[in-house]
Amino acid sequence: MTQKPVLEVKNLSVRLSDGTRSRNVIENVNLDVSAGETVCIVGESGSGKSVTSLAIMGLLPKNILSPSGTILLDGEDVLKVGSTRLRQLRGTRMAMVFQEPMTALNPVEPVGKQIEEVLQLHSQCSRAEKRQMVIDMMKSVHLSTPNEIYDAYPHQLSGGQRQRILICMALILKPALLIADEPTTALDVTTQKQILSLIKELQQTLNTAVIFITHDFGVVAEIADRIVVMNNGAIVETGSREEILSRPKQAYTRMLVSSVPSLTPKDDKRLLGEPILAVTGLSRVYREFKLFRTGRSVNAVKDAEFTLRKAEIVGIVGESGSGKSTLARCISRLIEPTTGKIDLGGHDIASLSPRQLRPFRRRIQIVFQDPYRSLNARLRVGESIVEGLLNFGIKRTDARKKAAELIRLVGMEPDVLRRYPHQFSGGQRQRICIARALSLEPDVLVADEAVSALDVSVQSQILALLRSIRDLRNIGIVFITHDLRVAAQICDTIIVMQNGAIVETAPARDVLLHPNNEYTRALLSAAPGRGWDFQNFRPI
Repeated sequence: MTQKPVLEVKNLSVRLSDGTRSRNVIENVNLDVSAGETVCIVGESGSGKSVTSLAIMGLLPKNILSPSGTILLDGEDVLKVGSTRLRQLRGTRMAMVFQEPMTALNPVEPVGKQIEEVLQLHSQCSRAEKRQMVIDMMKSVHLSTPNEIYDAYPHQLSGGQRQRILICMALILKPALLIADEPTTALDVTTQKQILSLIKELQQTLNTAVIFITHDFGVVAEIADRIVVMNNGAIVETGSREEILSRPKQAYTRMLVSSVPSLTPKDDKRLLGEPILAVTGLSRVYREFKLFRTGRSVNAVKDAEFTLRKAEIVGIVGESGSGKSTLARCISRLIEPTTGKIDLGGHDIASLSPRQLRPFRRRIQIVFQDPYRSLNARLRVGESIVEGLLNFGIKRTDARKKAAELIRLVGMEPDVLRRYPHQFSGGQRQRICIARALSLEPDVLVADEAVSALDVSVQSQILALLRSIRDLRNIGIVFITHDLRVAAQICDTIIVMQNGAIVETAPARDVLLHPNNEYTRALLSAAPGRGWDFQNFRPI
């Protein structure tokens, strides 16, 4: 006899109202998940993946009209139960792991207490029993020092540890359904592999039904039993992992799968220009100060050396905490290097005072990972782009003309300059951030995880945009990423960092196809989806 699904979603439609008009953001969605099964929901930003998961959890925002259809959790219609019953179901029968653990966790509460809160709401255990249950759950997700971590705050943990805390919180009461919404997007490949293995291990132990929302087809290839493809609020295709990745029927699905970057670098032998940035012996040491005793020192970057040429893209890869972003911020002088030289066109900017540094600021610009937080939500896009120009004495009329030129350069129309950041998608906001960074005509552009939060189709557009800007402006780009597939497609040279030190530097093709360092080989072996040729729809 066929096992009854843990979750059955039938004809789910969700209508969004902005006060003047309403529209369907989800339309006639049908899906089911059985115990022990992993269903991956994929699609571009705005396709309806997260809205579907929030509807299942009963967490839709207030401007959503009452959803229609049926959501059966173990036969109980979630859409028809009251708020009290819905709170009982969350944590006990269904739970969710969110994308950004630092945002999901309370920054002023120890993480152990936050997990314990689930037990306080849904169980009658004593305080000692609750603590022991939390410690046991921490052990089950392979946190090495649970007694210490119990009393730690979120900012004291790594990204992988914070994500494990969220998994503890979600699974401590053994729910029948786990929804994981992009839980590995911001994690490096080795931590990502650990989290995926952990979710699979716990699923097998608890026989949990899992809905895994992601835009990363490498992850899909590793964990999916079935795949649901969404576009514009509707399901366009459903099938097993092999059917969707090897024999996609819909053009939209084929576009998504083929957009996944290859791990094989392009054989792009271009003539590179003269050196524009030379880093020598660069180090950054963080010292912990404690009352009446000496705190420990952390070498975030150790004696880093590399050269960047005109029209060259140098990639920096490595695990979280390897020193990638610290190195980028030292180069940009957003933080002070402890020792070393940063030669920018014959000038050592590492030793300059803030006043002396000001004229050089325009020559190195940075594009950050999160485009929404990078832009001032209260300023129109045009104001954000011209702000740097005005600070360097450009007349407002000339600055506005420059902003219009730049917004066209990144593939958008000048009328967007009058709009606010929240009116754009993630990919559009990143284009705006790139336009702003280019406004001062820098010699060096630093892209710090600039595409990691974007879906594969938008990611490929941004990568193509950066390549075209590199060719058009002849600038050097320092490209920081944890995604080796992205590095393979855009970088001329790759620098591999571990524990603050550079362990390997070579042309991208040599690093990815013939790595010399054991750590580099470990990174490559951890890359998800290595067994699939996504461009040709076949396993390798």
